[in-house]
Amino acid sequence: GPSACALRSGGGIISVEKFNQRMKRTWVEKCKQIEELASHYKSHPLSSPYRPRLSKPWQPSSVWRLFHRQAAALQLAKTCKEVCNYSKLSVPKCSKNSQTLAHCYEVIPADTVCKLYFDLEFCKPANPGADGRKMVALLIEFFIRKLQERYGLTCSADCVLNLDSSTNEKFSRHLIFLLPNAAFKDNIHVGNFIKTVLQPLLPQSNSKCTHTDLGPSVMEAAELGDDAVKSCKACNSSMNMTEEYCELSSFIVKDKNGRRQPFIDLGVYTKNRNFRLYKSSKLGKDAVLALAEDNKFSCRPPKHLSVEEHIFLSSLISNVRFTDSLKILSCASPSDRNESSRVSSGGSLISGSVMNGYQVSPYPEIDQFIWSLVTREGFQGGIRQWNYFALEELLVYDTTNYRWCENIGRAHKSNNVM
Repeated sequence: GPSACALRSGGGIISVEKFNQRMKRTWVEKCKQIEELASHYKSHPLSSPYRPRLSKPWQPSSVWRLFHRQAAALQLAKTCKEVCNYSKLSVPKCSKNSQTLAHCYEVIPADTVCKLYFDLEFCKPANPGADGRKMVALLIEFFIRKLQERYGLTCSADCVLNLDSSTNEKFSRHLIFLLPNAAFKDNIHVGNFIKTVLQPLLPQSNSKCTHTDLGPSVMEAAELGDDAVKSCKACNSSMNMTEEYCELSSFIVKDKNGRRQPFIDLGVYTKNRNFRLYKSSKLGKDAVLALAEDNKFSCRPPKHLSVEEHIFLSSLISNVRFTDSLKILSCASPSDRNESSRVSSGGSLISGSVMNGYQVSPYPEIDQFIWSLVTREGFQGGIRQWNYFALEELLVYDTTNYRWCENIGRAHKSNNVM
């Protein structure tokens, strides 16, 4: 009967015949749309192969590779001359709709000379009384003093790039120290230096004071209370409740579970570490690393750079300019008490990482090539000395009687070139 040939649809009833007709029209329309789309792709094909740029994904680049292992990517970076360099990599934009890769990270290669850097953070709800800006200022002042004490380096807050990525829930800062003519051997040594300086802050035991030579850590003292620490003669004699002991206590924060921990993230000093770039955000997050309001770093760029480019290049941890007078700072692991912090300048670096000389370098074929350049077209140039940075695989020549500069297209009036 009629009831067997009807279907309930929405608020009414339609026949099976009308239902089939509607489905047929829908199918025909979908097929038409697919055919039109296929025709469009035939007349406007995608570039083959598809190789987007880092800053402009709609344009092809000379090299674009995807790797499942970081080691393979680093190997390509060492051997491929067409890999993107600092000058080609644009600063990611803040706009959520901008066509840039806004989630970029710098890989700090293992065994690479780098800057002193910090990742600072704490949960705001768990630390309602914490003044993040004041803590940052105290930390900068503290480590400026430690750099002077341990390495004889003089610097100020003007040498510290202060980047902010805070939200309502989390206080987050990146600090990059641009030390005058100095850098650390690698980021492992950076971590060793920070942990050595902060050793009184870190726990020496898991419970109550154990009367060790070091006494209780600052965090342990916070748990025990000042009266308990003062009543312990062994602790009081070793720490003497010094001003530094109290100063370090300002770097203690609580996590979401109420446990005390350092303000400084000590987990960012590992081999081939990823460190977020300036103007980038974490995937799925909107907060980007931008210049902090209380930043004191001088943002006046050289003539050939914009302000944004200057800040971006300054923020790169492993972007260190090599000279023969560059001081390389080292620091043994806090657990190794037989070796202390050291500083060396260009000619006698640790573990043979830098060699120099005035005669033939380890690569005489390159010596001959450089000599042919400085004596071409009537020039009477020569090689004054060479410096080989083994960790960077970088060979630097100081020339003499040769002032032609390829960068400016003419000879300097008095300066020789490298």
